[in-house]
Amino acid sequence: MLEDKYQYELVKLDTERGEIVCRYYSSRIYNPASVAIVYVAGVAGNWATPAIGLYPRLCGSFVKNGIDGLRLRYRHPTDLLESVFDTLAGIAFLREEHKTKEIGLVGHSFGGAVVIQAAAEASDVVSAVVTLATQSYGAAEAVSKLKRGTSLLVVHGADDKVLPVYCSEHVYEQACEPKRLIIYKRAGHGLDEASQDLYDLVYGWFVNNLLSQDTF
Repeated sequence: MLEDKYQYELVKLDTERGEIVCRYYSSRIYNPASVAIVYVAGVAGNWATPAIGLYPRLCGSFVKNGIDGLRLRYRHPTDLLESVFDTLAGIAFLREEHKTKEIGLVGHSFGGAVVIQAAAEASDVVSAVVTLATQSYGAAEAVSKLKRGTSLLVVHGADDKVLPVYCSEHVYEQACEPKRLIIYKRAGHGLDEASQDLYDLVYGWFVNNLLSQDTF
């Protein structure tokens, strides 16, 4: 399994709404981290990842540069408000337990709306957001509420048969700068067809927009 290449700690967050299970990729064997990235799935929930293992690949790469990773498993993967709550609980865990000062968020499909809403709620610590094949419901209305200066990367596949590319275009139109829209011509909803290019794109986006240059 791809996951076996990367070490993570299984973390269970106890909240008033139930237990949230996470995979925490710690960079502390390399360098104490003050920066982290949170990754969330679509309505499939569990440990689903787009683009042929994009999430674990990014986690494995970033920890070597002192950047923590947290992958969340929603308690109720079809419930937007509850999934935003789960993501905010993950952010709180990073801030309180690991003194994280800067956070980036990545969400696929349904998760795009989740991370945009979570970023608006946790605007004092989230400074970079990436949406992958996002739905527009819950995202287009909230994206204008992001803190000024929060960078937004919006990615979609032109051959997406689940959510039309218009969803990401609409979210992008409502967002403030800095922002960027990337459409992969032959990619579907999972973005598997653009997996390597997408990995490079998202990695570079966080290097340039989330992290100070002296971090790398």
